[in-house]
Amino acid sequence: MIFLRNVLATLVGLILFFGLIFAIFGGIIAAATQEPEVEVKENSVLHLKLNKPIVERKMDDPFSELPFPGFDGGTIGLLQIRSAIQAAKEDENIQGIYLDASLSLGGFASLEEIRNDLVNFKESGKFIISYSDFLSEKAYYIASVADELYIHPDWGGVEFNGFMVETVFIKETLDKLGLKPEIFRVGDFKSAIEPLTRTSMSDSSRAQTVSFLNSLYDTYLDRITTSTDISENQLRSLADSMKIQEPQDAIDASMVTGLRYPDEVRDLLREKLGLGEEEEDDEINFISVGKYSKAVEARAPDYSRNRVAVIVASGNIVDGEGDMNSIGGDKFAKEIRKAREDDNVKAMVIRINSGGGSALASDKMWREIQLAKQEKPVIASMSDVAASGGYYMAMGCDTIVAHPNTITGSIGIFGAFFNVEGMLDKIGVDTEIVQTGEFADIFSPSKPMSEAERRIIQNGIEQGYETFTSKAAEGRNMSVEQLKKVASGRVWSGTEALERDLVDVLGGLDDAVAIAVEKAGLEEDDYRVKYYPEKKDIFQQIMEELGQEVSTQLLKHELGDAFPYVQQFQQVREWQGIQARMPFMMEIK
Repeated sequence: MIFLRNVLATLVGLILFFGLIFAIFGGIIAAATQEPEVEVKENSVLHLKLNKPIVERKMDDPFSELPFPGFDGGTIGLLQIRSAIQAAKEDENIQGIYLDASLSLGGFASLEEIRNDLVNFKESGKFIISYSDFLSEKAYYIASVADELYIHPDWGGVEFNGFMVETVFIKETLDKLGLKPEIFRVGDFKSAIEPLTRTSMSDSSRAQTVSFLNSLYDTYLDRITTSTDISENQLRSLADSMKIQEPQDAIDASMVTGLRYPDEVRDLLREKLGLGEEEEDDEINFISVGKYSKAVEARAPDYSRNRVAVIVASGNIVDGEGDMNSIGGDKFAKEIRKAREDDNVKAMVIRINSGGGSALASDKMWREIQLAKQEKPVIASMSDVAASGGYYMAMGCDTIVAHPNTITGSIGIFGAFFNVEGMLDKIGVDTEIVQTGEFADIFSPSKPMSEAERRIIQNGIEQGYETFTSKAAEGRNMSVEQLKKVASGRVWSGTEALERDLVDVLGGLDDAVAIAVEKAGLEEDDYRVKYYPEKKDIFQQIMEELGQEVSTQLLKHELGDAFPYVQQFQQVREWQGIQARMPFMMEIK
């Protein structure tokens, strides 16, 4: 009896405890979501801090501005950054930008968008002052735009040693686990499956990587040359010899303006703002991108019923609804259909940042794009990556816009199935199959495939490749033979893709919207951009993001430097079946 009473007391205590926690949590959310209108004070400075991964579109996060540890948000949104910079150019209360680009965890096309906005901002005559303890190559790509660029005097530095792509091969890991991949593909360049079947790059994979990597590097150096007094040849020499090793080296090479501590940079800002030396540091009216973008959104006029729908598709392409970090084929097909059926939407832009995924899901979205373009203009805007399944989405649009440093192409498909027979033997598991026909067990993972089964699947892959290439050729107004010369799964930079008629225009999201506006016959001031999918209610967004962020952070904490490799191995689970996907873990460093 005493035992039962103690158990009941414990249960009641737990219920009360978690109820109190939930109430407090709900109260914080309610308070945060009902925050007063953001005031932009006179003589303010926009603090642009690029210290988190950059995603296409950031959810509304009421915790990001709260002074609580752990509630600083996991990402920053490209759309929010850009709208803040663009509005700051015209805002008389914003005197300049204080830029900290230390990490700049984004793809080069995303950074190009931000960089272009900063260049445009400078036309206002307002200042951009940049300070970072240390600048990675991506960070320098952004910071080189600044009027004055400072790094830490003793421990600062600039990474400037060229680009690299590292491919991780897990064939020997699969062998040790007793997992045998059954691979089916078409084309010489569909290298996405090589990490499963090889221990090094094939010649064709190396050739395409060298080609697009050098193209991206050329764009990188060209942009820096336009913002500095350093020639492209000088930049190449600095990188090839790795001459930038100490802070003073960056000064000697004219890559930075000077060496200062953060407080000295704040003094410089105070001087530019006309603040007296006796003023306190907190008299500098810094405003974060998060707060300022809310102020910009709140005062945006809604003077027209005409809309240009921008459908933001970012992440792996998966079947079904997907989640906040993936592109669900069914979900995004509905979003495209919703925009098509909305009479207020006069044109559409499909904003793509994806290396592909499910071929079925990609085709569902392509079909909706075909239906939409019969009624209104549909423009593709490629971000960091729009390859394989990502290109599948773009190829049916009226016009394709890509950045010079977009990674695109990879027109091809492959099939991957895993035979776990060896692994089952290792752990002492036996299986037995009873079937009604010769091919009833074709996809059973507990046995090797027969030659007849392989022929059936290979025929399906080849037919899928014909479907992909024929639809791509139709969308690009070229013959299938011409299209196949640039297909075979090969990856291209945006510049290379333009030269091969795989894209139409080099530019960013604003260029794609401008093309959509022109094709729809809209007047310059008679439309407004509307983004899809529409945001979920704030509580649902927070719970989803917290759940994913907590699991990711736990893995990172436990695995340390091994996390990226384990993460890659986990992605293999998504490869079962027919895929339109580019090489994974294609991170340029």
